[in-house]
Amino acid sequence: MKKFLIALLVIGAATTVAAQERDGNSISAARDLYASARYDEALAVLNGLRPSQNAAPTERKAIEQYRSLCLLALGRGTEAESAIAAVVTVDPFFVPTETEASPRVRAAFTDVRTRLLPNIATTMYAAARQSYERKEHAVAEKRFRELITLLDDPQMNSRMGDMRTVAAGFLELATAAAAPPPEPKAVEPSAPAAPPPPPVPAKPKEPVIYIGGEPGLVAPVAIRQVVPNVPASVAGMTRDRGFLEIVIDEQGRVISGGLRNAIHPMYDSLLLNAAKDWKYRPATMNGTPVRFRKLIQITLPHR
Repeated sequence: MKKFLIALLVIGAATTVAAQERDGNSISAARDLYASARYDEALAVLNGLRPSQNAAPTERKAIEQYRSLCLLALGRGTEAESAIAAVVTVDPFFVPTETEASPRVRAAFTDVRTRLLPNIATTMYAAARQSYERKEHAVAEKRFRELITLLDDPQMNSRMGDMRTVAAGFLELATAAAAPPPEPKAVEPSAPAAPPPPPVPAKPKEPVIYIGGEPGLVAPVAIRQVVPNVPASVAGMTRDRGFLEIVIDEQGRVISGGLRNAIHPMYDSLLLNAAKDWKYRPATMNGTPVRFRKLIQITLPHR
């Protein structure tokens, strides 16, 4: 029985390797057919490839990239856009160079990529924010860095400046939280330690604070949210915009708050004091009131 199982494992491994080699050879064959202007034949080879879910992103990107080239060469623009969209979804940072594609292909990639990047950036922000809220700070730092790189892409056309500001703030927090703790200092010998104190009762588990987007969650609704006016004594010395983050409890009260981007020290204090009196209809999860972390953009009138 043991020999039979070993034989099955060997056969399975050999089959996997053979499939990978076959797919690699098929991509090479499709590339050669495309280079020979035999677009229909190259497309037939590519359509026969079905990469597994565990296939490397580079493999899936290569298949869709050559599929889009063949479709464009055959004048099938709508189908080519779908193939380009698949490439951008797998690797939103990929941009074909002059040596890799003709001006017509690069223009098609630019059009599709410009259309898809905002949605991709929104998805990346949600994933990075969830990692931060789960205290996976190293993962959150990496995801926020990738997001900011994408938001700085020229094809974004600076359409999501507010998201970049918020992402930069979270990147700073995640980087600080992910830094390793300092090495402990050497402790000099001391007198024998005193008996340990009696065990402290465990603290009750803190309530979950939701951030939005979770299934079954209904966000809070403002009942009273009055932003104070800028005092005349500091008018002209404030920033035009800032971000205030507050936590709303199960009764709709603001229980904590802080500025992500300060406006002016005096006005910041007024704003935080005012937020303590704000009132909301609390957020609910499947009908049950829950705590909610809300990020509010404070925009002052132009002076």
